[in-house]
Amino acid sequence: MRTLLALVVLIALRSPAVAMVGGAGAAPAEIARSVVLIVGSRGNFCSGVALAPDLVLTVAHCVLPGSEYKIVEYDAARQPLLRDVARVAAHPTFELKTLLAHRATADVALLKLAAPLASVSPALLGAPGFTVAPGDAFAVAGTGVAVRHDGKSGGTVRAASLIATGRPGTLQIRLYDPATRGERPGLGACTGDSGAPVFRVEAGRPAIIGVVSWTTGPGNADGCGGLTGVTPLTLYRSWITQTAKILGNQL
Repeated sequence: MRTLLALVVLIALRSPAVAMVGGAGAAPAEIARSVVLIVGSRGNFCSGVALAPDLVLTVAHCVLPGSEYKIVEYDAARQPLLRDVARVAAHPTFELKTLLAHRATADVALLKLAAPLASVSPALLGAPGFTVAPGDAFAVAGTGVAVRHDGKSGGTVRAASLIATGRPGTLQIRLYDPATRGERPGLGACTGDSGAPVFRVEAGRPAIIGVVSWTTGPGNADGCGGLTGVTPLTLYRSWITQTAKILGNQL
């Protein structure tokens, strides 16, 4: 618990910042209200998105067994409050070694909270059966750092507009900044953005089509600001809705 409290204090004292790495604008309010900050007892922090006031979608590698996890909620005075997670449900076929090799795996998880969050507006889960083509645009919104290695720049919801590259499919989508094409530092997810929702517009509303699983620096180097790797929800949408039902939520 001491580690969790120290991390929350660090985030509460963060430097002002307006974007994910690369200098993008702040997340639109309709997106920002659904994104949450997850902190772990081992000192890690990640992003998630509320599907219901007491149900959060994130990635499996952010909520590994052996740690305690909390959701950070802010009161009216912007003071951080720790909210309890009652249950963690990770996809049963997720493999950490596969993820670390930047290969596709079932990197999705649901967090059932002990009590509803008062400050969130749940996001819409994307429709099943969508397809992605190179050049398609998406909005990524997370609570990660704006400057790599600077934890104080994390904790604020920031957004970037990124486009699909390579051969996007149902197993993995790779996104990059259209201005830099992943060849030099640009917009992208970074530390703390794992689990961040990826949105596209469906019927005039932002809908979640994937979650951030990994990042690279320019030219596939270590770091941020190059590629943002996304686990699309196409293959896992049924697991998400069925598991949510078991946890008491009808999506």
